Formats: sequence, C-alpha cells, structure tokens
Amino acid sequence: MKIIAIIPARAGSKGLFKKNIVNFSGAPLLSWTIQQAKRSKYLHSVYVSSDDDEILNISRDHGALTIKRPQDISGDFATSESCLQHFLQQVNDVNVVLFLQATSPLRETKDIDEAIEKFIEGNYDSMFSATELKDFFIWTIKNDQLKSYNYDYENRKRRQDISDQVVENGSFYLFKPEVLYEHSNRLGGNIGFYLMEDWKIHEIDNKEDLMLCEFIFKQKGLNK
Repeated sequence: MKIIAIIPARAGSKGLFKKNIVNFSGAPLLSWTIQQAKRSKYLHSVYVSSDDDEILNISRDHGALTIKRPQDISGDFATSESCLQHFLQQVNDVNVVLFLQATSPLRETKDIDEAIEKFIEGNYDSMFSATELKDFFIWTIKNDQLKSYNYDYENRKRRQDISDQVVENGSFYLFKPEVLYEHSNRLGGNIGFYLMEDWKIHEIDNKEDLMLCEFIFKQKGLNK
C-alpha cells in the first residue's frame, strides 16, 4: 500500500505574517510537520504544495518533495480540497493520502503511525484526527436567540457524564483518493477518527497561538 503525505502551505496569511515558515522553536514552523511525517514507518514520501518559492525551498531543505501550486487555487478563498485535487493530478499511483496541516505542530510521529494502523485495520475510506469534547457545553445563536446545542441546560449533567462527542482538531486527515474524486471532500464513505490528547488540539492562527503552542511544544519535549 502506497501512502503519501501532503502538506499544503500557501504564502498568504492574515493573522500572522508568513505563518507557515515563521520561527517556531528555532526552525521554520513547516519543518516540524515535515520531520514528524518523515519519521513515519508507513509513509512512502512527503510532499509540500505551495505557491511560494521560499516555502518550497525551505521544504526541500528539510527533506520534502515539492509541488508548485497555481495562483488560482492559492488565494484567501481557495479550499484545501482544491489543493488536494491538484496534488493528486501531479502524483499518481497513491492508495491513501495523509493530509497534514503545518499550523498544527502539536503532534507526534506515533499519532501518524497509529492513525494509519487504525485506518487500515478498520477498513476506513477517510479519517480525521480528533479531540474529545466531553468538557464543553456548546451553545448556538440563531436569530439572536441562544440555544444549548450539545446538552440540555434545563437538565444539566456533570461534565464527566457527557461523553461520545469528538471534534476535528485539524492536525491531519487520511483518505483514499476515490473519496476526493467522488465527493470533492476529504471525508466520505466509511469515516473514522483517531483520538489525540487534549493538549494537541491547539493550532496557530495568530501571535498568541504561536506563543502558546511553542510553550506546549517545548514542555512536551517535541523540539528534541
């Protein structure tokens, strides 16, 4: 089985300038995700897709293969799915795609390998990395009216009694190429999830996120 990783990393970012290659624990942010993927025992190769030559050069320096992404699918309104579709047009003979997000550096190689093992053993068509939501009481707002969403506020349960709820944490996704072809979506068919520790839910969109993630990254020894 040929499993290939793709890391989209376009140049534009509003919340944090050059977010994908900002200095993070002494190296470009993107480089940590490349290294986590390259240490996997299951991945055939690791690609970075970008519209930016600087990002592509940094990616090659850290051992990734690269694909130049066209400008028409690199703007603020471009979807990840358009990048994934372009990737599969360039890379053939792939059985499973691992889609990694560089802005979610709080992961370990074991997360990647264990997720792949679960994906294969469970005969899934697609999978997302997840975090439990048992400690969250969620409300929605419709027409300026509040409504409790994942619990009944009139019959409030203890936090420890709320279970069986997970949220996509955005760290990575696994899917068979035919799922993307058929649904134009990274998720479809028989969908599974891989549960990660709570502290791995954080991702980087602004300077405050960068500071928090870097602190956790170092505290957990992921920089070694």
